[in-house]
Amino acid sequence: MKNVLFVCSQNRLRSPTAEQVFSRRRDIEVASAGTNHDADTPLTHELVAWADIIFVMEKAHRAKLQKKFKVSLKARVICLDIPDDYEFMDPDLVRILEAKVQRFLG
Repeated sequence: MKNVLFVCSQNRLRSPTAEQVFSRRRDIEVASAGTNHDADTPLTHELVAWADIIFVMEKAHRAKLQKKFKVSLKARVICLDIPDDYEFMDPDLVRILEAKVQRFLG
């Protein structure tokens, strides 16, 4: 079973939406976190080490991840290029996530 981590800035809208959408799958374990220090669930070395694949919403998230968590980072990091323009569980966001993530998870 693969461990999949979704990352955005605050862990309030995009990454929790992704976590909820993909938590229905039985072939993966999912979690989400934010790169900002005041995120609802801040990114930790433990989460980064746990993940087999990490989806970040923006290039800035990948840069922060690679800089701050270089020691723990073993997972493949994929940038989804999804701007912070959506509310939690926005139907458009769900469609975009499903379209972009599906090809990496099969």
